[in-house]
Amino acid sequence: QVQLVESGGGLVQAGGSLRLSCAASGSIFKINAMGWYRQAPGKQRELVAMFTSGGATNYDDSVKGRFTISRDNGKSTVYLQMNSLKPEDTAVYYCHLAIPGRIYWGQGTQVTVSS
Repeated sequence: QVQLVESGGGLVQAGGSLRLSCAASGSIFKINAMGWYRQAPGKQRELVAMFTSGGATNYDDSVKGRFTISRDNGKSTVYLQMNSLKPEDTAVYYCHLAIPGRIYWGQGTQVTVSS
């Protein structure tokens, strides 16, 4: 019933910026959490940035001060502004949505940062 569509990935030089977006559609009446994970080659998927149900944000320490999560007025679309990108940010970035009783994942968007 719920679909997540991600966009905004690409190839960028170190120090550059990208903006990811994730649009959720379907029967969403309450969002418990929405944000972003990433998975680099050979690594497990890890939290990047997340909105919790109270509107608070959580960031992985590795992206604090560089990445900013935001959302639209309807709160069904989230964005990830990524500045000062580093090669170690290279990963597939996945949108994550938690609603009561269910978790959804986007298909992922590739972010590649070259040095």
